[in-house]
Amino acid sequence: MNSQGTVKKKSNLVFIVSLLITLAIVAWGVFAPENFEAVGSLAFGVLTGQFGWFYTASVAAFLLFSLWIGFSKYGNIRLGADDSKPEYSTTSWFAMLFSAGMGIGLIFWGVAEPLNHYLSPLYVEPGTGAAAEFAIEKSFLHWALHPWACFAVMALALAFMQFRKNKKGQISSIFIPLVGEEKVNGWFGKTIDVLAIFATVAGVATSLGLGTMQINSGLNYLFGVPESKTVQIAIIVIVTCLFIASAVSGIGRGIKILSNTNMALAGVIVILAFLVGPKVMALGFFTEGIGNYFQNIIGQTFAIGAFGESEWYGGWTVFYWAWWIAWAPFVGSFIARISKGRTIREFVAGVLLVPSLLTFIWFSVFGSMGINLGPEIAAEAISTTSTACFVVFSHYPLGILLSLITLVLVCTFFITSADSATFVLGVFSSDGNLDPSNKIKVVWGLLESALALVLLVGTENGLSMLQSISIVGAFPFAFVMIGAIFALVKLVRTDSSYEEATEKNSVTDFKDTGLPELESELAKLNSTITIVEE
Repeated sequence: MNSQGTVKKKSNLVFIVSLLITLAIVAWGVFAPENFEAVGSLAFGVLTGQFGWFYTASVAAFLLFSLWIGFSKYGNIRLGADDSKPEYSTTSWFAMLFSAGMGIGLIFWGVAEPLNHYLSPLYVEPGTGAAAEFAIEKSFLHWALHPWACFAVMALALAFMQFRKNKKGQISSIFIPLVGEEKVNGWFGKTIDVLAIFATVAGVATSLGLGTMQINSGLNYLFGVPESKTVQIAIIVIVTCLFIASAVSGIGRGIKILSNTNMALAGVIVILAFLVGPKVMALGFFTEGIGNYFQNIIGQTFAIGAFGESEWYGGWTVFYWAWWIAWAPFVGSFIARISKGRTIREFVAGVLLVPSLLTFIWFSVFGSMGINLGPEIAAEAISTTSTACFVVFSHYPLGILLSLITLVLVCTFFITSADSATFVLGVFSSDGNLDPSNKIKVVWGLLESALALVLLVGTENGLSMLQSISIVGAFPFAFVMIGAIFALVKLVRTDSSYEEATEKNSVTDFKDTGLPELESELAKLNSTITIVEE
């Protein structure tokens, strides 16, 4: 009886500590909003100004590692037993990971980011062809391989430990190969799990805030609904009820159905936008943009403005690297949960390469639509970031239809991102249980929304506070992800299936070297020499 009580108390410790920290942050924002905003702005400035190099180096390492392990000799190792099969079809798998990984962000920034770079580029004249080239290249950089590499590192480590080593679905479990199970079950592991929850809540709150802003702006632009705090509160309340209901229904039902719906709607809107937009320009942006991206990827990856323009990089590139790191525990855990049975090579190709290709298409189509209208309309569009796509669509045929689909897509992406996060937070705070209770999922759903409300409605500069909380949440978790790389290397090198395959390959390689044939030829030559001598 006592031992059971002790186990239960320990398993609830992460949930209780994380809950108290989140509640304290929410209370801070409610009762001392000015101080909360001041501290957040200071933290944002310090972390982007003094540690931009760290975020950049970390993300570069995640990308290099993902490519290496995916296409190395370890690529055939399966995430599960050697005879296990994928739990979900490739289509549903990809739809769920893409919806959780990008979602609202692509809708919010798909038009707005290229236009921001087009009008405020570095080192070239705004509104020119060179500015357009800069805009597409930077948009590709921020949204393609690098974010998915962050997700891949975390997801791969978690999936390996959960399905191949049969360990708990906790972030701390990936450190078992490095520090042992005893430390992972102690304060060391609990600290890591709390950091994972904090980073997840921070990242998701940012996404929820962006989604709320865009829904409100879309309703205002299309139907005249006022942009106000009251409306934003109503939006968050309604969507919170919807995503909690989806999370409670489980992955196989609500999340899977909504994710497939997201991909269908995203496909429809991209095709329609391409057909009514500047087709030749979009194809040109796609083709030349990919060439520029890969040609300059090393230099662009490590650029932080050390020789000037550090403020620009802090507000854009460094912020994005921190944002993706903050999302890694949530998206990584969710991707791990749905990736059982896939090989490491299949996993990396699906998580890293396919989403990047779709990102190239997305920004080429929507970026060209905005840039094609010229600097004046571009300036009008980004005067309010959340309405950028609606302003641009209004200048094209079927603009109302495109705006309506966008509004629906924002809502569905909003729900899938939030319900996926709610599920993951439930796993993290339930001692790694891959089927957390509905009660815990409801609690986390309400807290996510409360934090988003505090950041968006309770502060004067809502968007900047959303950025600040992501930066703060990501910093300590970057060290966790670096540890995950070392753990993965140790895991794959000692994996039984890899060792067996290596032994078989060694035997085969010996047979294929031609040594038996060479030995036979030497014997014949020796006989010939003997005869000649006689």
